[in-house]
Amino acid sequence: MKRIGVFTSGGDAPGMNACIRAVVRTALYHGIEVYGIMRGYSGMIKGEIVRLDTTSVANIVQRGGTILKSARSQKFMTKEGRQQAFDQLVNHKIEGLVAIGGNGTFTGAMKFEEEFGIPTVGAPGTIDNDLYGTDYTIGYDTAVNTALDAIDKIRDTADSHDRAFFVEVMGRDSGYIAIPCAIGGGAEIVLVPEQQQSIDTVIETLQTARKRQKSSFLIIVAEGDEEGNATIVANKVKEAIPEMDARVTVIGHIQRGGAPSAADRLLASQIGIAAVEGLVNGMRNVMAGIVDRKLVYTPFHDTIYKKKLINQGFMRMVEILSV
Repeated sequence: MKRIGVFTSGGDAPGMNACIRAVVRTALYHGIEVYGIMRGYSGMIKGEIVRLDTTSVANIVQRGGTILKSARSQKFMTKEGRQQAFDQLVNHKIEGLVAIGGNGTFTGAMKFEEEFGIPTVGAPGTIDNDLYGTDYTIGYDTAVNTALDAIDKIRDTADSHDRAFFVEVMGRDSGYIAIPCAIGGGAEIVLVPEQQQSIDTVIETLQTARKRQKSSFLIIVAEGDEEGNATIVANKVKEAIPEMDARVTVIGHIQRGGAPSAADRLLASQIGIAAVEGLVNGMRNVMAGIVDRKLVYTPFHDTIYKKKLINQGFMRMVEILSV
């Protein structure tokens, strides 16, 4: 393999730039030319492809976001769009791809390889940490620390005013951000998509705590919880406990931004190297990840369709520590 492409797709995550840097410098180390594909599959279709060298990725390891930009592409979901993307890769003589992203990115890469034979190795770049085949995803550690910093500040005002704060963190299908934030932030309750917890249980827990003269509360809600987002949950609680002074805070997209943590920079660098060397060794349709501190390659099919379970021990920790 003499020439590869690298792109980022889907939601951005802190550490993506560190991964791009590792991909570029590993490719050059192995004597392979590397091209950056701008704006994911959308840029691939349009031919927004640029040559990268070692100076292209200098001084980016500490930067959030992605220098290659990111976008979602409806057109790539069509056979015509994928044909156009393939034609662009052929024009640039690109023989393999490193895809940095999540489930949607890898679904597109798997379909693309099936139709056109372009080998792809994935790098798990998503703050949600919901991909099977790796203990942690690029951006997750930074997102948790960003959310936790906000939660610490919210707890101060909750305590000062004897209020209950319902704090919504990201996680449409995953409670991986919510749970460590609940433990680290000292929350009384955490609501996540993976585990059913009725609003009646939430109300009962809060009423019991109020009887113990507890006056301030912190409830962490993953945005995808089945009872609804933080605003919906808060409104249901206020209907049952009208005397409770409740407030809602949605932390939002600040969880995606900012300089990556040391853990994310290290993980991104490890996986960037592994992705390129996977291509060199003939791998295709796999994601590079770290499981039990060991490098593993997981087929895209498993990464996409197998469910990554939450740690029940952590859920028990929330219950014990909220007493």
